[in-house]
Amino acid sequence: MDPATLIGMAVAVAALFTFMILEGSDPMAIFFLPAMILVLVATLGAAIAGSTMADAKKIPAWFKLAILPAKVPPVTDQIAILVSLAEKARKEGLLALEAQVKDIDNPFLKRGLQMGIDGTDPEELRAVLEAEIAAKKGEDKVAAKFFAGMGAYAPTIGIIGTVVGLINVLQNLNDPGSLGPMISAAFIATLWGVLSANFFFLPMGAKILRISEVQAAQMELLVEGITEIQAGTSPRAVRQKLTSLVPPSEQQKEAA
Repeated sequence: MDPATLIGMAVAVAALFTFMILEGSDPMAIFFLPAMILVLVATLGAAIAGSTMADAKKIPAWFKLAILPAKVPPVTDQIAILVSLAEKARKEGLLALEAQVKDIDNPFLKRGLQMGIDGTDPEELRAVLEAEIAAKKGEDKVAAKFFAGMGAYAPTIGIIGTVVGLINVLQNLNDPGSLGPMISAAFIATLWGVLSANFFFLPMGAKILRISEVQAAQMELLVEGITEIQAGTSPRAVRQKLTSLVPPSEQQKEAA
């Protein structure tokens, strides 16, 4: 599990509370239930309205993916596995990997290796695996777009809440003593609209895209490794080629 999203959200909220305290405000004042219900629930509803029912069924999984994404294994570990497989294939032949493939946890790598062992044409194997990568990126993009949509809707819905609150204020001008709290409550809706968009929804969409990019890059590296193993490339050459695909910062981290 990658906790970066939760940590970032906590830092953002802590900065807001610190600002309010330094300004002499009560941080608890922003927890105005009517405004929170309007912004959060209506924003979710608006985002669902722009989606399909098939998408709506995936929303719980999307929230989990955005907030608690699966930890991506180090790319150097993936290279080590591929080099080990290349050594075995070089010494004993491609069919010798049959038993070892069953113990591989990565479903994508397992499918690719099995296709190679089954004698799939190298070009067809690459095409199938690259199509799977493209499909995954497309699915992740839909999830990210959903949260980006929520980030776009939330501020406007917050303004709607403020307008409704101000209408209520105008209807109670005969009671000056209540105007201050009522105006404050009205503007809390705008605060929640902007806050939820920039503290939660937009970062969640960005996180999904980032994790998708990292996972796709590893999958592309696995494709290269699988095709090299199928071609009978030497383990040293496999390591060199795959390492050249790793960002310099990752190579330096491994060297350290």
